[in-house]
Amino acid sequence: MEETKGKVFIFDTTLRDGEQSPGASMNPDEKLLVARQLEKMGVDIIEAGFPVASDGDFASVQRIAREIRGCQIAALARANAADIKRAWEAISGAAMPRIHTFLSSSDIHLKYQLRKTRAEVLKEAVAAVKCACGYTGNVEFSPMDATRTDRDYLCEVVEAVIAAGATTINIADTVGYAIPEEFGELIATLFARVPNIRQAVVSVHCHNDLGLATANTLAAVQNGARQVECTINGIGERAGNCAMEEVVMAIKTRKDLFGFHTGIKSEYIHQASRLLTQITGIAVQPNKAIVGANAFAHESGIHQDGMIKEKTTYEIMTPQSVGISDTQIVMGKHSGRHAIANRLQEMGYELGEEEINSIFVRFKELADIKKEVFDEDIEAILYEESSRQEEKYRFLYLNVVSGNAAVPTATMQMEVDGQMVQEAGFGVGPVDATFAAIRKITRTDYPLLKYAVAAMTGGTDAQGEATVQLKFNGRSAVGWGAHPDILVASAKAYINALNRLEWLGKNPRQVKVI
Repeated sequence: MEETKGKVFIFDTTLRDGEQSPGASMNPDEKLLVARQLEKMGVDIIEAGFPVASDGDFASVQRIAREIRGCQIAALARANAADIKRAWEAISGAAMPRIHTFLSSSDIHLKYQLRKTRAEVLKEAVAAVKCACGYTGNVEFSPMDATRTDRDYLCEVVEAVIAAGATTINIADTVGYAIPEEFGELIATLFARVPNIRQAVVSVHCHNDLGLATANTLAAVQNGARQVECTINGIGERAGNCAMEEVVMAIKTRKDLFGFHTGIKSEYIHQASRLLTQITGIAVQPNKAIVGANAFAHESGIHQDGMIKEKTTYEIMTPQSVGISDTQIVMGKHSGRHAIANRLQEMGYELGEEEINSIFVRFKELADIKKEVFDEDIEAILYEESSRQEEKYRFLYLNVVSGNAAVPTATMQMEVDGQMVQEAGFGVGPVDATFAAIRKITRTDYPLLKYAVAAMTGGTDAQGEATVQLKFNGRSAVGWGAHPDILVASAKAYINALNRLEWLGKNPRQVKVI
């Protein structure tokens, strides 16, 4: 039997509330993929959808209910018999079906949306729960907009629906209005004033309009809630929902404070995040907690120094614990000498103090131009420092003719082993023609893995930078060039990459086997 003492149950509504996020619609096959990932992670309850919304949503919920056997499958229904019947038809084939019905409880919703009295709404809520209990004993009821509901009335509603058979009561901060201390106190009030509250599991569903969804959820857990409703990446209506990865890792990382656990296999969190991003096209902000690209990246020199010495100095959880392979030490203008020396060693280069100092100076110069410096850039500095007088190829001259009424033609002059060589190249555009001329002169035809250009400053007179990545004989090299004329910058970058490949061929990395 599953250990439930001290457990916080995870109710994932990515496929229902999450899909309501603008642009996040998923087709049935994609929904099933997400459901399988949630099952793999160990989610307790999957809210598969809102069956009455459309025939397509009904079919998706029904398919998930039939194919996912390791989780409870919930279907959402408004508090009326037709919705509830439709929900049951969709999930009746589930191994563990749940009907989740809801009805607004705040005066503002009653007055302007439902146009009903408190007594009428209470009666409808009780009737809906009783109707759902006619299909299954696993019934959840949500008083919508609970955080803006009169406390006395909320307690009355909760007591009545539990008496009618609801086994889960979900307190919804529907519009993200609550503040953590206030929300925690609301949950505590329910436990203090509702006589039968312990006959049901208290759940919370928090929206992120004020950026407090996770904080409110955790405050609720501290005050007795044992189910949290959340979504992958925090997607959902407006500003989204409580992010599943945040609440799970907060409970896991601060077990000393909470004393609880979830059934989530956290090593699948990053995988789930990436899957959802690929399906919906909704990118995760780089500084997003847990799953953002920068969540385990360090650029500050002080932080990098600490991470090199002991990772716990600046990381409260390991990247592996959420399914990320390793910490990323970002080489940038804030990186210190120690970080550069360590990266060089990791790359397999054994250098003396004087060489490291020289490379560090060049690194800082480049980092002031580029936001992030990659291993290939560091190798380019190594190459320039060690073979400044030994370049096989040197740029001398470039002239390009191009336009919609002319065949793009590039005339190049280069030095090859100290000898001037001139050739012309043709292409589909000026850059293609320039690279063709270089290939003719150097008698090379290496695969071009990457070509990118960018302005280094603002304005039409900005200096442009070009990046070229070439591959040969299992090695790749990145070349970089800068010039006010982007074609010249591109030529310099290509030549720089060629020289890098030459240097790498003569100076293979001395990689250590550990």
